[in-house]
Amino acid sequence: MIDTLFSGLIHGSAYALVAVGMSLIFGVTNVANFAQGSIVAVGIMVAWWLGSSLGWGILPTVLVVIVVTGLLGLLMNTAVIAPLEGRKPIAALLATIGIGQILDNGLQLIFGPQTRPFPKLLPTYNLQLFDVRFGTSDVVMVLLTALLMLALWAFLKYGKTGQAIRATSQDPEAARQMGIPVKSIRNISFVIGSVLAGISGIFVGLFNANINPMNGGSIGMTAFVAATIGGLGSIPGAVVGGLVLGVVESLGISWLGDGAHDLITFGALLIILIIKPQGLLGPKTDVKSEPLTGTFLGGGRPITLPWWGNAALAALLLATPFFFSDYLAGVGTQVAIYAIAAVGLTLISGSAGQTILGMAGPLAAGAYASAILTTQLHWPFLAALPAAGIVAAIAASILTFPVWKLSGHYVAIATIGVGAVMVAIIRLWEPLTKGSLGIQGIPFPTIFGQVLYTQQMQYLLDIVVLLLALLVVMRIRSSHLGRVFEAVGSDQEAAQALSVRSSAYKSLAYALAAFFTGLAGALLAHQYTYIDPTIFTSSASVLILTIIVLGGMNSPLGAVLGSIILIGGPELLRIVPDARIIVYGLLLVLIILFRPQGLFARKG
Repeated sequence: MIDTLFSGLIHGSAYALVAVGMSLIFGVTNVANFAQGSIVAVGIMVAWWLGSSLGWGILPTVLVVIVVTGLLGLLMNTAVIAPLEGRKPIAALLATIGIGQILDNGLQLIFGPQTRPFPKLLPTYNLQLFDVRFGTSDVVMVLLTALLMLALWAFLKYGKTGQAIRATSQDPEAARQMGIPVKSIRNISFVIGSVLAGISGIFVGLFNANINPMNGGSIGMTAFVAATIGGLGSIPGAVVGGLVLGVVESLGISWLGDGAHDLITFGALLIILIIKPQGLLGPKTDVKSEPLTGTFLGGGRPITLPWWGNAALAALLLATPFFFSDYLAGVGTQVAIYAIAAVGLTLISGSAGQTILGMAGPLAAGAYASAILTTQLHWPFLAALPAAGIVAAIAASILTFPVWKLSGHYVAIATIGVGAVMVAIIRLWEPLTKGSLGIQGIPFPTIFGQVLYTQQMQYLLDIVVLLLALLVVMRIRSSHLGRVFEAVGSDQEAAQALSVRSSAYKSLAYALAAFFTGLAGALLAHQYTYIDPTIFTSSASVLILTIIVLGGMNSPLGAVLGSIILIGGPELLRIVPDARIIVYGLLLVLIILFRPQGLFARKG
């Protein structure tokens, strides 16, 4: 038990360092920085290179990591985040996701993706107390976390710049009128937050012993959960949240096994959001600004086509399977599947104005539902397909039912937890889902006795389902229900003043989006013929959201265009396969900066 608690304390200290940076940035800029984990990875890999290749010791390594990550934080804010000031904060959040993609895949390109031993910059496992072995690195980590938090507290409370940071956090406009250089203060906040993440990366490497360039992603997401548990914007809350989460994770994993990690982490997130949404030490005030809601389009309107234009596009899509090779048809199946999920997402993230960050959950629910129905209960494919959509919609609705009483960024954050919890339940429900082993032998789709065993046949099926999804979504958008969704998304307070139950309509829009995503998951399962939980990561959620950002969050046809570019695009970049994800991240950032309404939309 003591060794478990100690391990939790060490992990919690790392989470706290990263979470404090996140909370500081959020408090000053109202930006949820999803690139923070990537900065952790930068710290890990820079320290690895300095220690392994150059043989540097701990002190010069820490100094270089501070300089490198500090400069990255400054560049991130000045080049990308600051130009987005005045837009919906969801724009900055998505931009940080793009920056994270650039950094993560840039590190893989520079250092290679393989796992490697981290240099012994400090002794590890060289000490023992109460039969618990630990290292000098662990002691330094805990003490350094305490000292840095104390120094940051003193800086914010007594330092002139620190007081300016606090003033900017409370009211940027009032701070600007008092002569505080808000722009510089925001730069300083990003620098401090990034430096804390970089330092954390060094000790994560020492604790884990083996590292690779992708280690920062899970640390960053867990630290974001810790910051939310403590209270986004609260420095003491970030410390408490990090330590509490570290200990809870260690205890839970020791009792339930490694497979329960996500269930524990994101389950704790959901519980805190439902019981005390402002966090353990967050301010006891309602959210006035809703940084992860709003259509992000800034008045953008989807481009509409005449009926004959839609008919021509439908005919063109239906014709492509008869002209595509096996290879192109295989690419087309992926384009169509993700387009189906993205088309549904436009109802909630576009029309109803609520950003959803966890669609991997409904995607997994649909895939597993159809796989289980056809392999274990021997349902026909045509019955299992709609059933998979219904299962995904019901599961997502049940898990998010308590969430819709929340407001602002809390709903979007909760959907991250919902998606992760759905996948975690699938992993742990081994008698039904086979757990981490996955489900094999999923049959190809069969339509009226015809097995669709070729890529062209499956692509044609996907196109038909995509066209039906487009037809249904467009009919919903043009109906009274669609106009209510638009009213809620455009001005939630005005809609509520007219007795519109905005939370109920957002919940309905989310259920519809989950239904279409469940259909996409079912198609994916029957075309892969094998699925396991590793397919349904947060990257899938980000990809689906990025598709509608690219095409236009309020445009179903734009979702198809976005999928063609983001899913089919890799084949255009085969000459630079290692760099294509960097190109996607860069594309996402550029779209947000220069074409925020999306490619298939016009400014309002």
